Amino acid sequence: MSVEVDVLLQEAKESIEAAQNYRSELQQRLHGLNQARKQVRGSSSQARENLRRHFAELQAAATRLLAERLSTLLAEVDAIEADSVRPLDDCQSLIEHGVGQADELLREGEAALRCGLGEKEDKLGSFTKKAMHIQLDSLPEVPALVDVPCVSAQLDDSLLGLLRDRVSRHGSVSSHPPVQIEELQERPGGVLVRWCKVDEDFAAAEYRLQHRRSGSGGSHYEDSYIGRDCEFLVLHLDPHAEYLFRVCARGEGRTEWSPWSIPQTGYTTLAAHEWRPGTEGYILSSRRNIALRSDASQSRCPVLYSNAATYFCGQTLTFKISAASQMDPRDSLGVCVDSEREAESLQRDQAVCISTNGAVFVNGKEMTNQLPAITLGSVVTFDMEVVNLFPISNNNLSEGGNFKLRVTLGSGNREVVFDWLVDQAVDCLFFGCSFAHSGWKVLVF
Repeated sequence: MSVEVDVLLQEAKESIEAAQNYRSELQQRLHGLNQARKQVRGSSSQARENLRRHFAELQAAATRLLAERLSTLLAEVDAIEADSVRPLDDCQSLIEHGVGQADELLREGEAALRCGLGEKEDKLGSFTKKAMHIQLDSLPEVPALVDVPCVSAQLDDSLLGLLRDRVSRHGSVSSHPPVQIEELQERPGGVLVRWCKVDEDFAAAEYRLQHRRSGSGGSHYEDSYIGRDCEFLVLHLDPHAEYLFRVCARGEGRTEWSPWSIPQTGYTTLAAHEWRPGTEGYILSSRRNIALRSDASQSRCPVLYSNAATYFCGQTLTFKISAASQMDPRDSLGVCVDSEREAESLQRDQAVCISTNGAVFVNGKEMTNQLPAITLGSVVTFDMEVVNLFPISNNNLSEGGNFKLRVTLGSGNREVVFDWLVDQAVDCLFFGCSFAHSGWKVLVF
């Protein structure tokens, strides 16, 4: 009987645990559902606000433009009217003056006819002289109606139709943005952002990526990238700080950007790659991620190492040449287990590197495979993964080859893959460079 009770008790415990897990899962789904509802309602409210503000601005601008055009046309009518009426007013003044003279002459003539015989001869003579002076046969010319302006306004009724057509197609409402962020991968001092189209009918001409620090109310999104690629490495991010990323696109032949994607949160726990300060013959940028070989007077070829062992297997280490100079067989660009201060090149034991002439060295030995020579704009990448870990003991430690890494070294459009044997287990590596001549400038990320 006790056995059956124990079985029932165990089943009850398992049922309770299952019910707790079930409730927890349901609560998580409720939270996700609330988040989804919040997104729908929040984005809908934002869309309404944007629509009202945009069309209010359009309406105000259209009213202003129509008022300005009406004012311009009315001013043109006023100018034509003033210029046309002025000569008519002058002609009217001339005619009215002539009418006044004629009235005065008539009164004098009638008075001369009514006067007595003694005065008649003198007054008739004076009247006749005055009539001859006025030139009663000379009349001013009055322009015909066809010769004076007849002001009219020409209004194109098709404008309303064009406006109606454009307004009917202006703006759109979509339930999903055409592009979304697909993946966020942490990188030393940055985050690699990848995105993709989710609307196959949308023909994207270029993309726009923005980011801002999360949880900072005063910060604004800033442009990270504008171009045709579907991924970008955002650098200069603080480790362990969360950032929001969003992307949009511009269609072929369009000037406006599409709606933004749903912001995604990303962060990096990896410190940014930095060159070691204080190395003779090199000048570093303020962020220490760019090194310039500045002094070629020395006969030796000093190695500039990283400030710390910040390269981990499974990552991609990238060098970009932003300035090139004269090549030298001793030049090197690569990864090493330690940072020997006396070394003059990475072409040594416990290091893999590529020379500026394209030669590849593994533990100081040159490989038969060769990559393109390094020039201005060249990008060199190192990818490593652990292949095999042999037992490490005092007996075989001196023999070497206890730790095997598979290295993929790329330069230009070519790459070589090889195994690198090191004499100790390592989880992080140094990187470095050495140039015999001044003028070389390299960026690491």
